Amino acid sequence: MNRAPQVPPFGALLTVKIDCPLGSTHPKHSDIVYPVNYGYVPGLMAPDGEEQDVYVLGVLEPVEEFTGTLAGVIHRLDDMEDKCVIVPEGKKISKEEIERQTYFQERFFCSEIEIGKE
Repeated sequence: MNRAPQVPPFGALLTVKIDCPLGSTHPKHSDIVYPVNYGYVPGLMAPDGEEQDVYVLGVLEPVEEFTGTLAGVIHRLDDMEDKCVIVPEGKKISKEEIERQTYFQERFFCSEIEIGKE
C-alpha cells in the first residue's frame, strides 16, 4: 500500500473541521446515519480535488472541530482518495476497530486499512 503524498505521516497532529457530526445523516443518502464524527482537513487537498476526508474515532459526542493524531488510513481501492483516521492524542486503535467503526460507509467500497507502527 502506498499512501498518496498529501497524506501526513502517522502520528501527525491534525485539526479536522466536522461537516457530518456523530448522529447526523449523509447529505445525499438519508438512510446513512453517522455513528462517528466525519470531516476534512482544511487546506490538505486529496486527489479528487477536495480537502482530505477524515473519520474521527474515539470521540463519543458530536463536535464541530477536533484536533488529534493520524492513526490510520483507509485506502479505497476502487476510489481515487484515501480516508484518514484521527484519534485523540495518546489513543491507539486497531485495524479491526477502524473497520468496525467505519463499516457504515466503507462497506460500499473495496478497501485496505493501514495503521502506524508502534
